[in-house]
Amino acid sequence: MKNYLLVLTFLVAYSCGESQQKTEMSLEDRAKMIHEKVITIDTHDDINVKNFTDSINYTQRLDTQVNLPKMEEGGLDVAWLIVYTGQDSLTDAGYAKAKDNAISKFDAIHKLCEDIAPEKIEIALTSADVKRIDAAGKKVAMIGVENAYPIGTDMSNFQKYHELGARYISLAHNGHSQFSDSNTGEADSLWLHNGLSDLGKDAVKEMNRLGIMIDVSHPSKEAFNQMIALSKAPLIASHSSARALCNHSRNLDDDQLQMLKKNGGVVQTVAFSSYLNTEKHEARAEKIKEIEKVVMDSMGMESISRKEVMALPTDKRDAFITKYMQVRGIVDAKTKTMTGLPPAVDVGDFVNHIDYMVKLIGIDHVGISSDFDGGGGIEGWSDASETFNVTLELVKRGYTEDEIAQLWGGNLMRVLDEVQAVAAEMQKG
Repeated sequence: MKNYLLVLTFLVAYSCGESQQKTEMSLEDRAKMIHEKVITIDTHDDINVKNFTDSINYTQRLDTQVNLPKMEEGGLDVAWLIVYTGQDSLTDAGYAKAKDNAISKFDAIHKLCEDIAPEKIEIALTSADVKRIDAAGKKVAMIGVENAYPIGTDMSNFQKYHELGARYISLAHNGHSQFSDSNTGEADSLWLHNGLSDLGKDAVKEMNRLGIMIDVSHPSKEAFNQMIALSKAPLIASHSSARALCNHSRNLDDDQLQMLKKNGGVVQTVAFSSYLNTEKHEARAEKIKEIEKVVMDSMGMESISRKEVMALPTDKRDAFITKYMQVRGIVDAKTKTMTGLPPAVDVGDFVNHIDYMVKLIGIDHVGISSDFDGGGGIEGWSDASETFNVTLELVKRGYTEDEIAQLWGGNLMRVLDEVQAVAAEMQKG
């Protein structure tokens, strides 16, 4: 009898194991099918104009986290390429220098799409463009502006940026701009405008009029509140996560998420390690920093802070970043073969934030972003070539095809449509 029970137990266990294996296989196959069908949109990918030349560009599999071969490999359909400018002094000289930087990035994106690889990638200005370009078998570029600082005080520049393809703009970055206080003010409670300046309030109206989505990922909470109150159109957070799960000032707290829901907007969950799980990030970062210092010492490089890097003259900063990327490549290769490292923040941690926000404010108001080439990237979604892993995790969590389509860009395109509809009505008046 005991032998019979042992055999029966073995058969049941074997059957369950085989069934589980089939289920896992079917989950992966189902995820692949969904990933192929939906349009995948990443709302935040930084760029360096040096990678948009005739000899070095995104048609090649560069070390960048985003480029066309990696997008193809991972099934990423749409990349919002970012016109980013760091914060500097609120002076005419500062604005003029920043404007040149911004225009060079607009030019680089247009060069890629219009001169270098028009048969492979095209700029989209509307959700209809996205569908048309995707159906033609090409990748899609959209343009976001991170920091309105280079606009200066000339409000006509918003229209110029719109004409150049900008479809979202953030009024601040790391530091208070002429338009808005930044989230960074939380560190010392020193504010410049107590939210938006008068110029910032005018900017909200102008972006509504033009059909530019207002990005709240970097402005302060008070600026967020004022933008919500002033805007006639939904807002977006182009790369933010849930503050309840990770207490970083770049994330949105529950009150902000609820306000964004009421506004009809969307928060694009960001795959940025320190905005997802502080404890895991810091434990691993401390060990990685030790390895990085050894590599930098061997290359004769001085270890300096991000703030010090950004303060360098442009040529020295670019040279440092180029060499530092070489260091990162060596360090990444080393960590792949090392054992005993603290666990990395991964796709599971990322989708935890999606789960939380979907439960709190509903599936209609949550999306996906990476902040690739701007500090983003996690275990399992370290660059565009691993984009499928996000869809796989969503399928494992029980999300349906329609829900995954919403998360991967459907919600964002709905907001863009609504923002452009509001603009059309305002322009009639």
